[in-house]
Amino acid sequence: MKYIILDLEATCWEGKSLTKRPNEIIEIGAICVDEQKQILGEFVTFVKPLKNPILSDFCTQLTSINQTMVDTAPYFPEALAHFQQWIQSFDIEYWLCSWGFYDRTQFKQDCLLHQLPTEWLQNHISLKHQYTTIAQLHRHIGMKGALQNENIPLEGTHHRGIDDARNINKIFLKYFHQWQFTTVV
Repeated sequence: MKYIILDLEATCWEGKSLTKRPNEIIEIGAICVDEQKQILGEFVTFVKPLKNPILSDFCTQLTSINQTMVDTAPYFPEALAHFQQWIQSFDIEYWLCSWGFYDRTQFKQDCLLHQLPTEWLQNHISLKHQYTTIAQLHRHIGMKGALQNENIPLEGTHHRGIDDARNINKIFLKYFHQWQFTTVV
């Protein structure tokens, strides 16, 4: 069994509730960890959005991902194929682990947009929701807050997929034997 600690970045706009534009993935960042808590590899790719290919200034400022990075990137179907090949290079059996359910939902949305299957998302857990119980908190907190709660420094650029995956992995490894793995339908 392998564990894929992942984080996505997606198109976004200030005051998005007014825009009605669907978010699309612009970065996939992931770490593969084995049963011995060894990091087997990292994956990162930018993704060129299809529906709204021009990044908003808000998105660029939030993520530090610029227009050139996505303009030269593959579209989602090709990026996803590379990501899935990377996962399969480690093991046929895996769990996707992200900080909340957003990443699974966004993957599903992009798969549906491009008419791609979503079954590969079934084995997914939200570390954020389980962390609330593990850390005996009264409410869910973001990854940055969880790092602060654990006195673990945030490294890299917050809201960059690969850097956030690395930071989430620190929490994942700290509580490695406490995570509960149940399939999401």
